[in-house]
Amino acid sequence: MTKADFVELVQKNGEFDSKAAAERAVKAFIDSVTEALVKKESVSLVGFGTFSTVEVAEKSGKVPGTNKTYTKAAHTAPKFKIGKTLKDAVANA
Repeated sequence: MTKADFVELVQKNGEFDSKAAAERAVKAFIDSVTEALVKKESVSLVGFGTFSTVEVAEKSGKVPGTNKTYTKAAHTAPKFKIGKTLKDAVANA
């Protein structure tokens, strides 16, 4: 599903008057979750899931087929933990 398809689905389910209004709602949701994660806060939507961040340690590895090695710096990564209601809905679909 593309973003455009998703906006149409949000328009239908949210009963928005226009695609533009639905797109603003989707953009507001994405921007709000992004802003919270940048601040290292988690966003919990009961039944849906939790958006959070996790600290990933520095990692070293070897490039396959060569003797070259690399080091990936420690960083913060986004994480999503699925909620029970969503998990059950998908499993029973």
